[in-house]
Amino acid sequence: MKADYQVIDNFLNKEDFLKIKNLLESSNFPWYYQPIINNNHSEKDLNCYFTHLFYRLETGFSNFFDITKPVIDKLKIKSLIRVKANLYPRTLKIEKHKKHIDYDFKHKGAIYYVNTNDGKTILNNIEIDSIENRLLIFKAYLPHSSTSTTNFKKRININFNYF
Repeated sequence: MKADYQVIDNFLNKEDFLKIKNLLESSNFPWYYQPIINNNHSEKDLNCYFTHLFYRLETGFSNFFDITKPVIDKLKIKSLIRVKANLYPRTLKIEKHKKHIDYDFKHKGAIYYVNTNDGKTILNNIEIDSIENRLLIFKAYLPHSSTSTTNFKKRININFNYF
């Protein structure tokens, strides 16, 4: 892993990638409104997003968890902490969200990008472009941030926290 992160393009085979993309872009997939992006935002901020929690120890598995298995298997994850899909709606200008950490203990994070758009993940002033079927592996306990998109209706990714 370069420095604190690694980017892998064309992470999944086309069939697995399209299964994930088609499901998450479907009008039948259950997305849940979140009034704040992370704990460093407040309800007064105008930013919001939608999530789907595939897995968290406290809540268990969603009915759609199996769609994430190709990523989990390829990463050789030993123990999951959380798997969560994020959908950021389009904004008129790029909105950079406040820095946050996923959990305050050492663990790995991976972001799987479902669609290509002009949104970014920002690690220590390094901008990672949202390109479909790209995977970013990083230290999710270090500060990082996300952005909205302006050139597509939505920015979709799946966030994996694991050991």
